Amino acid sequence: MPHARVNGQRLYYEDMGGSGPAIILSHGLMLDGTMFAPQVAALHDRYRCIVWDERGHGKTAGETLGPFSYYDSANDLAALLTFLGVSSAILVGVSQGAFLGMRCALTHPEQVRALVLIASQTGIDDPATLQGYEKMLDAWIANKLPDQIAATFEHILFGADWPGAAAWKQKWRAMTATNIRGSFDALAHRDDIGEKVSAIHVPTLVIHGDADIAIPLSKAQAMQASIPNAELVVVEGGHSINMTNPAPVNEAIETFLTRHRLAA
Repeated sequence: MPHARVNGQRLYYEDMGGSGPAIILSHGLMLDGTMFAPQVAALHDRYRCIVWDERGHGKTAGETLGPFSYYDSANDLAALLTFLGVSSAILVGVSQGAFLGMRCALTHPEQVRALVLIASQTGIDDPATLQGYEKMLDAWIANKLPDQIAATFEHILFGADWPGAAAWKQKWRAMTATNIRGSFDALAHRDDIGEKVSAIHVPTLVIHGDADIAIPLSKAQAMQASIPNAELVVVEGGHSINMTNPAPVNEAIETFLTRHRLAA
């Protein structure tokens, strides 16, 4: 399995190769790079698609996980691109993946050609929301993900009755307490970058579900307004719309890249 030893980490990645423009896709919390299978299938003929597993997740996850921030994850992404010989890339991120993508654009602007921000925001979660998540995580860890907690996370991430949810619940049950807690801590302690993103000057597309209960549409609209010339596409669905409703998401990405002459 390919791993890159960069930035003090051992990051799992999959590089589909090809001579087209590089797109690197960054996943959401408690997920992994396989969540982008619909996008890779749609884009790999014309783009060099790269997926990776972030700290504490998927095949990057190890027995230990030190404290980290999304700036550390942004550095991981930048270092992975350098490791792969990619001078600059189009960054696609969902939720947590978009959090780190924006921070990468702020701290490593020379490595970012464009941003696609799915199910994201620039702000932070309110204390009541974080407290609710904390209680669910405590129950998850103490009771090895009871069915009720699994169903709640399923509803937040995928909505109702998505047929792919069962496979993810199986992956969640295999996650260790160290990786669950450490990954959540990065989410809970992130900073508000609403006053910083005006410094982003690459083409930016915001894609958001009209029924996202994890991050309301109003927060995506505020993010769009904060990033110069950012565009917004609203898609039917909840939080993980790139999986649960991939066709309009893929169409929005391809249209955006073509319009900005970022296509192969």
